[in-house]
Amino acid sequence: MDQRFEGTPKAEIRQEGQKLIRGEVTNDWGSQLIWNVLRNGESVARVSARANDSLDFADKTPGKYEAVLQMFQYEGYEKDKDGKYTKSKFVDVSNKLNWMV
Repeated sequence: MDQRFEGTPKAEIRQEGQKLIRGEVTNDWGSQLIWNVLRNGESVARVSARANDSLDFADKTPGKYEAVLQMFQYEGYEKDKDGKYTKSKFVDVSNKLNWMV
């Protein structure tokens, strides 16, 4: 049975101090939902967002930070020699937050 991607998932995220908060996800595909936090363009945290609607992120390492909510889009079993999916991927489903430390 193929997974159907009806509609495009969307959510709004906001920041309150060190806490990242997400709203309801519309058109939810029901697949893995994560917070992806980047520092200077490199991912420093990938945390499940399915069970909780917030993330306390208190990293004080200096740099330019970005946070986005992502959902897994499964497109097939194909993997490369390192075991990573070649067609399936995480896609952004929210606005991006940017801040400096």
